[in-house]
Amino acid sequence: MDTRKIRVGCAAAFWGDTNAAAAQLVRSGEIDYLVFDYLAEITMSILAAARARDAASGYAVDFVDDVMAPLAREIAARGIRVVANAGGVNPEACRAALQRAFDAAGVALRIALVTGDDLQPQRAAVAPSATALDGGPPLPERTLSMNAYLGAAPIAAALARGADVVVTGRVADSALVLGPLIHAFGWSLADHDRLAQGSLAGHVIECGAQCTGGNFTDWESVPGYENMGFPIVECDADGTFVVTKPPGTGGLVTPFTVGEQILYEIGDPRAYLLPDVVCDFTQVRLEAIGADRVRVSGARGLPPTSTYKCSATWLDGHRITATFLIGGIDAARKGARVAQAILARVRRLLGEQGIPDLRETHVEVLGAEATYGANARALATREVVVKIACVHDDKRALRVFAREIAQAATGMAPGLTGIIGGRPKESPRVRLHSCLVPKALVTPWVDIDGDVRPVEVAAAGGFDPALLEAQPPGESATGDTPVPLVKLAVARSGDKGDHANVGVIARDRRYLPWLRGALTERAVASYLAHVLDPVQGRVTRWELPGLGGFNFLLEHALGGGGIASLRIDPQGKAYAQQLLDFPVPVPAALARSLA
Repeated sequence: MDTRKIRVGCAAAFWGDTNAAAAQLVRSGEIDYLVFDYLAEITMSILAAARARDAASGYAVDFVDDVMAPLAREIAARGIRVVANAGGVNPEACRAALQRAFDAAGVALRIALVTGDDLQPQRAAVAPSATALDGGPPLPERTLSMNAYLGAAPIAAALARGADVVVTGRVADSALVLGPLIHAFGWSLADHDRLAQGSLAGHVIECGAQCTGGNFTDWESVPGYENMGFPIVECDADGTFVVTKPPGTGGLVTPFTVGEQILYEIGDPRAYLLPDVVCDFTQVRLEAIGADRVRVSGARGLPPTSTYKCSATWLDGHRITATFLIGGIDAARKGARVAQAILARVRRLLGEQGIPDLRETHVEVLGAEATYGANARALATREVVVKIACVHDDKRALRVFAREIAQAATGMAPGLTGIIGGRPKESPRVRLHSCLVPKALVTPWVDIDGDVRPVEVAAAGGFDPALLEAQPPGESATGDTPVPLVKLAVARSGDKGDHANVGVIARDRRYLPWLRGALTERAVASYLAHVLDPVQGRVTRWELPGLGGFNFLLEHALGGGGIASLRIDPQGKAYAQQLLDFPVPVPAALARSLA
């Protein structure tokens, strides 16, 4: 019986995360593997736009310059192996920069490159077989990038060939952890339960400090924001693992901080689709076994699908955003009127110049609870920030908009203090298109020192969604005294393309009947109607009995999502915060006990 424990630390949740996390984990984490997750869906769009401007760009430069270069000697001395998707849309450039940094540091660390995710060169061959997710539109005629989400197998293969550092392009986030576990424990790719547990370990820590108290509902209970501890999973050969963090660091690891992260950015918890396995998280259990130590068990696995998820980016015109502060009596009403007047003025000038109208506009008066829709609590606020965003196919139109903002300071309502950041500039609007491509058309490769070898991945799949069992209806109850949801539960929200999710976990399982009775799909859709597309938007609810919680998927709730959306919250980060005000009717005695 294998009694080893493999410790994996995650030092980056996104491109732009603190570079101090890596040093913390290297020096006090006692880790075997260090992973970095840089590639949120929005990041792929940003990197694709960067590569379009400069062929040498398109990777996470911070990983090389600010993390690996200063830590290379310590990483080598401690024998820590590194896995990072820092390659973005240009992994070859990332590897070249990394090799220069290692040469300068005088360390001999073997770099492996995982490729094969970039489908843009073979777009013509792949496009006819690409299937849009969720019945959406077909693949755009022209794309900036097209990347498949590869799995853990090529990472494990790179480590088996002796790589000290594995640099990938687009892989599934959780594969960054699953790959090392497959290698370390010799797991079979047919051992779906272990693969599901390993994938869950990756899912829990892929967003860095979000499982150690970051973004946590009970934020006031979390100590040490200034020195947040980044997460470590201590994994056993049977797949169970403990979530923890380095000693003496800030943050908090509890069943609720970990549970919130499990529900982050998922859809149907019975079938969380990954390249290597389909995960069933409905019976996952969390157990606090010590200070800042939570054991996670109960994930189950099913055979994977025969397809890879693929993210393509494409140019859809140009966008511009202007923000300005306006103060004084009735600031919100003044701000709204000024914004509409600016847009009307721009439209008039465009018409006079023979330029077509603005394609899209979006106005938000921040400080007046604009993001809450009908749930806003009208306040006589005396200062607001007005945000105006526009889209047009012609840059000239957006330059007219940029020029005409300033006139409002002297020719419209009083109290406009100036444009935040100065006159805005237009930029390309990069959209994300998600689709499925057959695994048979995609070959992962591992390149070490020019020795490039393919990695065999089973392409037949085997997942059958028809075999998923319908969840039995649980006990529902109602009361006569409404209390805000936050008294009964914790919650977290996230995004996937144009969809958002809100995960809710009961603070006490005794509250589940009242949560089940109040938080119906129709009730949540009504409460969050202001974010849902009026035609395509809908809400689906699933339960997670193991966690004592629910997951709500809000389809078409982000105005296009990512950097394509004109909203101030294009990733639904505050949706859970809104839902936590939802009134849940409970018995009067329970309401009094929660007061």
